[in-house]
Amino acid sequence: MQVEKIVYEINWVKFKVGYSFFVPCLDPRKSRKKIVDVTKRLGYKVATKVVITDGVRGIRIWRII
Repeated sequence: MQVEKIVYEINWVKFKVGYSFFVPCLDPRKSRKKIVDVTKRLGYKVATKVVITDGVRGIRIWRII
């Protein structure tokens, strides 16, 4: 998955319901759309939230179904 020119290797098989991951980004709206497009294509339902983790702004993505 590529977000803001950075390629992230996500092991989608191990992305179970309740798990989450963090993607740092400068433009959360644009990045969220890219992430949601990928997860929809794979059949995952996710929740997202713009957060600051260790002083870095980004998006936290949780698998909900």
